Amino acid sequence: MQPLVAWRALRRLIADPQQTQEVFTVIRALSGPALQNAYERFRGTEVGSKIIREDIDLLPTLMDRNALSQLPANSFGRHYLAFVQQENITANGLVEASIEDGAIKSMHTGLARFETRQRDTHDLWHTLTQYGTDELGEICLLAFTYAQTKNRGIAVICLAGCAKLRPYYGKGVFSAAWRAYKDGKRTAWLPAQDWEALLAKPIAEVRTTLGIVEPQDYRDLRAQLAVA
Repeated sequence: MQPLVAWRALRRLIADPQQTQEVFTVIRALSGPALQNAYERFRGTEVGSKIIREDIDLLPTLMDRNALSQLPANSFGRHYLAFVQQENITANGLVEASIEDGAIKSMHTGLARFETRQRDTHDLWHTLTQYGTDELGEICLLAFTYAQTKNRGIAVICLAGCAKLRPYYGKGVFSAAWRAYKDGKRTAWLPAQDWEALLAKPIAEVRTTLGIVEPQDYRDLRAQLAVA
């Protein structure tokens, strides 16, 4: 635990939300045993043990837009492709920020593979949960992610984001984040999912199987702001 490192990085992030590498710094500084605990759980699953044993990299699959475009129209992969195209983002968008943070370089091979896979699934989680890349959407996804990972750094960034958005959304921002957290607790453990296989399946089937529900509080709050 490095609270001073986290505090300085959080201040820089609040001042300039585009400094994505500060997100990784805060998460790393406050994670405590969360990352190692998640890794141990991951490698104890059938999917996780295979990924670590074969050192499977998810990123090339997500970057192959031609292959994704050949999937059925209602598939998870096609919805993911539509999402990244609409948002004008790429699958390797977080890679540079995580490299700037530098912590992955010091990890052993298995832990590094787990950490990079978590990084690379960020937009898959956006696609499934239907939380947008707007600030409220990112905060809700952070709350959802904290429920899944128990990483205190993620919780701190989420709370700081809620406080920053309160002048725009009122107390509703905290309610939306709390709902996202509860939904994340009810959902299957996403880090251990076989994303490569799920991309070809109908997205409605994937959401049902994993227990992912509609983000109604988030949508209602966005709609209220639009009307106002």
